[in-house]
Amino acid sequence: MPDGRPLKSSEWVLSDLRRQIEEGVLVPGQKLASVVELSARYGVGRSTVREALSALKAMGMLDIRQGGGTFVRASRPANAAVHPGAAEPESWVARAQSLRHILDVRRILETGCAALAASRRTDEDLAQLAETLAVMERSLDDERASEQADIRFHQQIAAAARNPVLADWMSSLSLQLHESMRDTRALWFYAERADAERLLAEHRSIYEAIAARQPQLASERMTAHIDKVEQVLERHDAKL
Repeated sequence: MPDGRPLKSSEWVLSDLRRQIEEGVLVPGQKLASVVELSARYGVGRSTVREALSALKAMGMLDIRQGGGTFVRASRPANAAVHPGAAEPESWVARAQSLRHILDVRRILETGCAALAASRRTDEDLAQLAETLAVMERSLDDERASEQADIRFHQQIAAAARNPVLADWMSSLSLQLHESMRDTRALWFYAERADAERLLAEHRSIYEAIAARQPQLASERMTAHIDKVEQVLERHDAKL
């Protein structure tokens, strides 16, 4: 993890397609699925898929024919560009370890925030959470807007806990937390082939527990939400 930044979703798509090409799953001359089909398969926007395909073309691994589709190249030119975001297994090991550390912190802080929010939330807090969920639902096909709403949802839960010290701790870790959320969203979509609707449903279940003023349930659902990400991470690592 040379630069410490999270992988973009396009880099996850790029990494998976490159793996398929290098392992012979996608063979020279084979036509790839359409951008629309790849977008649905990976659970990302079409622009994300196009970015990944463009990078693979620059690496000399694909031919993109205007109006004719995208094909695996017969061979890779010796002077082909190397995409800086393409993660090798060695760099992923460091990235995954960092992500696990952040998940530990999130499990401690965010499950507590969810429990406190269920006990202390106001009607205004609940209205803000509901509006953020509505934005997430309206943004199922807009990856950037959906990601921002996801991060805002977790921030609002922390605010609803009504504890200034806890809020300060969350704020001091905001950069790491935000980066981990971006990474885990990309991992969720890439490794699980999950769609945005499933992720929305997980957030809605946490909201419902907070709305019902059930601290234990809210904590359990937040724990399950974070644990699922770690389980996906473990399965991904097992394949490397």
